[in-house]
Amino acid sequence: MTEKTFMAGFGGQGIISLGQLWVYCGMKEGLEVTFFPFYGAEKRGGIARASVIVSDTGIASPLVTSPDSAIVMNPDSLPLCEEIVKKGGTLLVNSTLVKTDPKRTDLKVVKIPCNEIAESIGDVKIANMVMMGALSKLTGAVKLDKLEAVLKTFFPEGKHKFIPMNMKAIEAGMKAVQ
Repeated sequence: MTEKTFMAGFGGQGIISLGQLWVYCGMKEGLEVTFFPFYGAEKRGGIARASVIVSDTGIASPLVTSPDSAIVMNPDSLPLCEEIVKKGGTLLVNSTLVKTDPKRTDLKVVKIPCNEIAESIGDVKIANMVMMGALSKLTGAVKLDKLEAVLKTFFPEGKHKFIPMNMKAIEAGMKAVQ
């Protein structure tokens, strides 16, 4: 099993954190991983992207040029993600913000109202965790059963109080795509 995923959104949506957590969980599950972030100099609002690979075998290159799946967190990211995802691949779309449909018809498009779900849990900032739960459920590449332990090492101790909300967001993302 090898799952190549491209993630895109605007700065402040937690795209880089999403990619980091995805591969950290993959490592805890004994998988081979790569993580390649890229973003502009803007602190919030600029485009943020991450390419990640999780695999049960060695990974020859960290480049993700034809991803199996792509995450679209904002409208500006749709054209890019739609263009690069492989034929028959999966496009996970944050339908709270992205109101247009992709032009390609050879993709599996899954709409998840990430911001709406996150707000109902308590904070729009966990929309990325909602998406991570959906990605896990749809691809099966990373089970996220070690996520709570990963969050305890990922977040500084002062932010541990937010871990239950993040876990709830992951579960909600999984349920949103059943």
